[in-house]
Amino acid sequence: MDIDSIAGPSEILVIADETANPEWVAADLLSQAEHDELAASILVTTSEKMAKEVKDILYNRFLKNFSRESIARKSLDNYGHAFIVDNLNTAAEVSNYIAPEHLEIITENPFSLLDSIKHAGAIFLGEYSTEPLGDYVLGPNHVLPTGRSARFSSPLGVYDFVKKSSVIYVSEEGVWKSGEVCQRYCHSRRT
Repeated sequence: MDIDSIAGPSEILVIADETANPEWVAADLLSQAEHDELAASILVTTSEKMAKEVKDILYNRFLKNFSRESIARKSLDNYGHAFIVDNLNTAAEVSNYIAPEHLEIITENPFSLLDSIKHAGAIFLGEYSTEPLGDYVLGPNHVLPTGRSARFSSPLGVYDFVKKSSVIYVSEEGVWKSGEVCQRYCHSRRT
């Protein structure tokens, strides 16, 4: 069973437009940075003003007198990034490339972007759907793929504990139809 994985440092990616509250975005980024010096906190925004405000809030307000300041500061200095993109479709492309463990979409209409997201461990929609609530209170699971593995892996779920078997039945008519294809394939493998 695939119930264990090599879990990397925790990571969060926040997609935010100009309607997002920069204090809340900064708090959500800090929620991962405080975990580990190697944790990644990434902002992808359509607003340069948002990026500047979030950075200012993180470094000049939140980190001051923060109990885990040294860990969070190292995380943000080394693995904190802000990408300013032209539109939310590009933000989704960046997110899909990174394939984050946690993805928050804090935009005017977060549901409109959901169909564009192909790779993320857990997706949090809207300004009130914060990652800590998902991990500790509301979330379906805290065991999520990290290190871009959301491209091919899913959160731990009930199906990871179920043994499955393939069952194959071919009718006489089916064997004639598929047999020709199989024969051509096997022959092509020999040449």
